[in-house]
Amino acid sequence: MIEDIKKDASTRMTKSIEALKNEFSKIRTGRAHISLLDHVKVDYYGNEVPINQAATVSVSDARTLSVQAWEKAMVPVVEKAILNSDLGLNPSTSGDIIRVPLPMLTEERRKEMIRVVRHEAEGARVAVRNIRRDANHDIKELLKEKELTEDDAHRGEDDIQKITDKYVAEIEQLLEAKEKDLMEI
Repeated sequence: MIEDIKKDASTRMTKSIEALKNEFSKIRTGRAHISLLDHVKVDYYGNEVPINQAATVSVSDARTLSVQAWEKAMVPVVEKAILNSDLGLNPSTSGDIIRVPLPMLTEERRKEMIRVVRHEAEGARVAVRNIRRDANHDIKELLKEKELTEDDAHRGEDDIQKITDKYVAEIEQLLEAKEKDLMEI
């Protein structure tokens, strides 16, 4: 029973880490990366679809993304979607290729991005701690129902704490790497 609780907690904590990595991939550094546009939605004949389902996104150089719509009629729609996104990018069209230059990050913008990154990491830490709380609650319920001995319950709670510490350390490593990435010029 405790093994099931630990496995469930570990699985849920892994999902929290994956969600954090996904959020971090949306926060741009000074370099162009195709995942930067992943959350941009395009109106594709009445349906909202991710940009990668209406166009091909590629990196043309370190500071420029190239977006090629699959259909000529979609070029202005894709360009407008990028322009209206919350990324603050100004795409320019030449023929049927949309170029998206990434502006240099100012020191102020870098610090703002680091605040956002730290906030996201804190959200992930809170999620992991909530999972720990739920797992400990499940163990206490089993103890209350006399399905566990007190020693097994304490051992289970210690194991849950070790799992929690492992995932919190992973969050810290991800945060440190992202901060370092953001501060690079």
